[in-house]
Order: sequence, then C-alpha cells, then structure tokens
Amino acid sequence: MAALDGSAIDRQATPREPSAPPSRSDRGVLDWDGVRVFLAIAREGSMRAAGRALGLSQPTIARRLTAFEAGFGGQPLFDRLPEGVRLNIAGEQLLAVAEDAEQAMLTLERRYAAASPVLSGTVRISTGECASGFLVRCLAGATTATLPAGITLEFVQSLQPASLTRREADLALRHEPPESGDYYVAKLGTFAVAVYRRRGANTQAWVAYTGEQSRGSSHEPARWVERQVDETRGAVALRASSLLMHVEAIRAGTGRGVIPCYIGDGHPLLERLTQPIPELDATYWMIVHRDLRRAPCVRAVIDWIKAVFAEHRDLIAGTSGSPA
Repeated sequence: MAALDGSAIDRQATPREPSAPPSRSDRGVLDWDGVRVFLAIAREGSMRAAGRALGLSQPTIARRLTAFEAGFGGQPLFDRLPEGVRLNIAGEQLLAVAEDAEQAMLTLERRYAAASPVLSGTVRISTGECASGFLVRCLAGATTATLPAGITLEFVQSLQPASLTRREADLALRHEPPESGDYYVAKLGTFAVAVYRRRGANTQAWVAYTGEQSRGSSHEPARWVERQVDETRGAVALRASSLLMHVEAIRAGTGRGVIPCYIGDGHPLLERLTQPIPELDATYWMIVHRDLRRAPCVRAVIDWIKAVFAEHRDLIAGTSGSPA
C-alpha cells in the first residue's frame, strides 16, 4: 500500500511547488545529436568536413563533440592531429554501437515520415546534371504531368552519392541499380548523347572536359571527346567540367562537343552533327528506400518522375531529331 499511502494529501501541510524534473545530463540521457556528430567526425576525418556534412559550423561541431565526450567520462574519443582527427581506442570501441544506434534511429525517422498524411513539403533528389536538368525543364510546364502544389523539389549533387539510408536524400537517380539494400528500384530511361555545334558555325575545335575527367574511369563523355581529339589531332577550344558550361560554350560557337539530345535537339541555336553515340548512352534508375516509398510526398514525386520520363521518351532517346 506504499503507493496509496504516498499519494495521500496532508490537508494541513502547506502545498509546495513540484520539483523540477532532472536535466537530461542528470538523468544520463544520451543526446542523439551527439551521436550524429561523433559519427560524422569519424567518417569525414575532420570537424570542418563533419560540419559541412551536417550543415553545422565548426565551433558547433566542436562543442557537441566536447559534450558527447564528457558523457563518457571526459576522455577524448579522437586523437587530434595536424591533418585532422582520428578515432582512438576509446572511440573505436564506441563506433559499432553508435552505428547500430544510428540505424535504429534512422529507421524510426523514415517510418515516421512515411506515416505522415501531409501532401506537402520538400523532397530531396540526389542526381547529376543531366537528369536534374531534364526534370527542371519538366517542372516549368514542358509536360502534362504535374506535381501537387505543396511539394518543393531540392536537387542534391555531390562527388559522393548521397546516402538514402541516412536520409541525405529521399530518392536518387543513378546510372546503376544498387547491388543490395532495402530499396524500391525502377528503370526510368536512357538519355542519348550526340555531337552538336552552333547552327551555321564551321568550327572544328572541340569543347572538351578537364584533363582529370578525361583520364578518369567514371566519365565516359570526357574520355570519348579526348579520343576524338587524339585521333583527329584536333584543337581544343575550351576545357570545362560541367554540362552547363559545355552547353553555353557550344551555343556561343566556341566549338563542337557532346551534350544530351534532349538539350540539343530542341535548341534553336544548335545543330546535331552525329547520330546518338551508343557508348555515351546514360541510363537512369530511380532508387528509394522502401521505408519512405509510400510517404505521400515521396510517392507523388515517384509518380511524377515516371510520368515525365514516359511522356518524353522520344526526346531523351534522341529519336525526335537528326544530324544536319
């Protein structure tokens, strides 16, 4: 009966304000933000890079790491080195457990987002210039498919593919389907690529990619152009790293170069010089984590992307135009 006895009210006693609940630190509650910071520093190798990954300033990252380390007795979890930071033995012992906690929390966050009935908000799409440029055109009314008015698309482009598991993006458009993982995957279509120049121009020079891209193994258009330059001993008028710069240079008459047919065939100032080049075909797959697939906003974007790829199949395949 202790609980009942303890709940009895002494009417003669002066009422007292209830005591404040103990603070999070007093109760020993782990701060999830501290786990995120710890993992970001471990993965990125420096506080500055971790701040960029999380969208936080370096001083904020340092404060949160200090607070996180204090929760484990104040011992450092990283060795501070001139070139950055590195997990020490104490930090390495926490890494696997922190990653397990991250996976559990991210699963909860994805399922929480999927359970929301609201058809509005921002949907982040990780993809490259070719596919994002096509989708941006379709947003401007170049298609009969429409997105709900409350949805905002945010395109994310980075050197490393965004992690769908960690929700760095809600969905991704990539050249290859994932080999494993709990994902919904759909093949969207293949962008054709051909050689273009400014209409009426007689330039034989090339608009090429940077030397680093041309020597690399992941940029076939850059290597293809470089082979044409070497085989014909042609001149290079410009080297540029982005698709946008190539389009602008070719449009201005700087030289000839390779761009997607969906851009070149509909451009009044450009003319196509070749048929689509098979080895430069760029196939895209849509990838979404299954936990998020049925979230109303994400579902609406999935359906819209599928619709615009289907509607413009001939345009992206290069069958609506022909060489000059």
